[in-house]
Amino acid sequence: MKCPPKLFVRNLQRTVRLNLLDLQTFGDEALRLCLKLRTTKRSELAKLSEVSVLLISNRRMSALHKKFLHQSGPTDVLTFEHGEIFVSAETARENALRFGSSLADELRLYVVHGLLHLHGFDDRTKVDARKMELIQRRIAAKASERID
Repeated sequence: MKCPPKLFVRNLQRTVRLNLLDLQTFGDEALRLCLKLRTTKRSELAKLSEVSVLLISNRRMSALHKKFLHQSGPTDVLTFEHGEIFVSAETARENALRFGSSLADELRLYVVHGLLHLHGFDDRTKVDARKMELIQRRIAAKASERID
């Protein structure tokens, strides 16, 4: 039986102050919960030996967004099948203010979102996006409850 992947959180930006220990602890729990989910699509998550959550600036996120999705401007999270989850710390801070949540909660949602993509979930259609959002919020709440 294959060991579950290890999750690593790295801060590659200097604009937003972050609690990396909190995000690492949350990410470990969220990963464990995501791996318990059944999916009808192909899961890369179970096959990986590690998952990297990379916290980056809006400038770096904009470059990745343009290069891989051909869209301008930053986005909140980009996930790549080899286990890289890029998270814009600045966008997380902006969205936390906009939606009245905390920076920690916003970052947690992005980590779960990336993990779900790696596990085979998709949000390209409205139906799939809604389903993924519900699962994402449930996993984030449960993982937060277990570590807080």
